[in-house]
Amino acid sequence: MTFSLFFATFLSLFFTLLLHCNAFPTHYHSPHPHFATHNYKDALTKSILFFEGQRSGKLPSNQRMSWRKDSALSDGSTMHVDLVGGYYDAGDNVKFGFPMAFTTTMLSWSVIEFGGLMKNELQNAREAIRWGTDYLLKATAHPNTIYVQVGEATKDHACWERPEDMDTPRSVFKIDANNPGSEVAAETAAALAAASLVFRRSDPTYSKLLLSRAIRVFQFADKYRGTYSNVLKTIVCPFYCDYSGYQDELLWGAAWLHKATKNPLYLNYIQVNGKILGAADFDNTFGWDNKHVGARILLSKEFLIEKVQSLRDYKGHADNFVCSLIPGASFSSTQYTPGGLLFKMSDSNMQYVTSTSFLLLTYAKYLTASHMKVNCGGTTVTPRTLITIAKKQVDYLLGDNPLRMSYMVGYGPRYPRRIHHRGSSLPSIAVHPEKIQCSAGFSVMNSQSPNPNILVGAVVGGPDLHDRFPDERSDYEQSEPATYINAPLVGSLTYLAHSFGQL
Repeated sequence: MTFSLFFATFLSLFFTLLLHCNAFPTHYHSPHPHFATHNYKDALTKSILFFEGQRSGKLPSNQRMSWRKDSALSDGSTMHVDLVGGYYDAGDNVKFGFPMAFTTTMLSWSVIEFGGLMKNELQNAREAIRWGTDYLLKATAHPNTIYVQVGEATKDHACWERPEDMDTPRSVFKIDANNPGSEVAAETAAALAAASLVFRRSDPTYSKLLLSRAIRVFQFADKYRGTYSNVLKTIVCPFYCDYSGYQDELLWGAAWLHKATKNPLYLNYIQVNGKILGAADFDNTFGWDNKHVGARILLSKEFLIEKVQSLRDYKGHADNFVCSLIPGASFSSTQYTPGGLLFKMSDSNMQYVTSTSFLLLTYAKYLTASHMKVNCGGTTVTPRTLITIAKKQVDYLLGDNPLRMSYMVGYGPRYPRRIHHRGSSLPSIAVHPEKIQCSAGFSVMNSQSPNPNILVGAVVGGPDLHDRFPDERSDYEQSEPATYINAPLVGSLTYLAHSFGQL
């Protein structure tokens, strides 16, 4: 269900009014906030194009990021399985299943909520999702087994080489009944279930395959409980170690399966296990590791729109998340930079900016459709306020910040030129066909020269708590892009582009 025409028409008026309130930081906002200060449509196109730069495997004939070539074509062969394809998570050449599944879930959720507004970008978004799900189907081909990683991060990080040149071990790591990993299994189930909704009309056969696999994988996640960080500690930690436990993924996975199947089994599972699997209300982080807030927002729709009374509490939990974001409101706990950027942590902070913005816009959609608001300790917060906060975060990302820098590569006149990304920083195969050896690339990594290959659409980790950004390739905390930063941004940009008549 989309926002009403009335709401869209008067959206710009409320932007103007709300940006002159002191409900949240307003430094560096546009002097004309009722006009679109950014080309959200252009940013949307680029945010999806980025995923082509992260592809592993045999690239298709319609590959648009042309400086990338085929890579890792024998992945899985050491275990006699086909694990070719999927995505490199960030600036290295490892395929980590946990963040890849979350990326796929969030790309799918972006399309589920806002795909009807995407116009020409819908097909590109579907292809980005399918590149992930095709791999996840391979990784879950054997019952009670999931291949969760290809490549050894420590050895990969000891080299600075193009994915096309990789000569580090492509070791394969898995979870199974004896070595469980409920968080990565349940996240994989969530990704497959969410994607099944994306393809339900356009490719019903593929959709049914995704959903049947999601059901099987979730059963495995729930039956054989345990964290993959214990089983594969030296492999996945500290890179994608699970710090929040697997309970959030079980709730998240069940919520997506409920949405995709409408089978009472999953609603019953949520009702019986929800409090056990849930977290304290002050747990307001949403990202590749922690899904509590995402599950609350997703389940709140069941109460708000579908009128499932047994899920009423999730509306309250979602409201608490919103209240935590509004300075001055009761329970406010969010830190902002002087320039107004939501700040969670120094390492890849922009992932929390994009995920939070998406949740705000999605929750605003649910609230609007159900004619509901949020109560923050006596202060009434409308859906329009949520939209304004989300817009401000996206605008900061695109250039409305003290440095006047876009943190999306290739968008705007000023953006990061030295991102922490091997393929982008080293000369392409077309320019330099000879192999670049493992350590030979470090001279480039440590140089001040701009990256020769523009990884269009990549959103980097972003500025620090004081709005500073050095644009140094060695600074992976601030300069490295990642698939899970971009995935939720796709939905937000779609909504903003539509709201300002750009789609």
